[in-house]
Amino acid sequence: MTVEFPEFTQILLDAKKEKGVTFADLEKLLGYDEVWIASLFYGQNSATPEIAKKIADALDLGEALVKSLCNYPSKGLGPVVPTDPLIYRFYEIMQVYGYPMKEVIHEKFGDGIMSAIDFTLDIEKVEDPKGDRVKVTMNGKFLAYKKW
Repeated sequence: MTVEFPEFTQILLDAKKEKGVTFADLEKLLGYDEVWIASLFYGQNSATPEIAKKIADALDLGEALVKSLCNYPSKGLGPVVPTDPLIYRFYEIMQVYGYPMKEVIHEKFGDGIMSAIDFTLDIEKVEDPKGDRVKVTMNGKFLAYKKW
């Protein structure tokens, strides 16, 4: 099963590669986190017209792309169980540690959830003599369930 991305995703990725621009470069230009900007490329978030225009200008792309980046997203991509090895590892982490994480969150905060709306995600490279490490930090607001 293949993942179907929006039509503009490959255009953006190709233009970024051709220009030699990284998501970190776009973060400096736009003032938004590189992970959030990457999510725009995959149609998982929407840009304001101003942000979309800055991206299009930086990558020498046209007005049609600006409109595409401003569309409201349909969140979530791909099959229920992802097949890409890197993405699958995150799925595997949730399969193994999801309920333990949930239990610890409930112990610390009570009955509720971590927001994916009021949320940030940071990815860092941590150098290690035994092999570089990937550090992923998820930071979401706690939302208590309402009792009525």
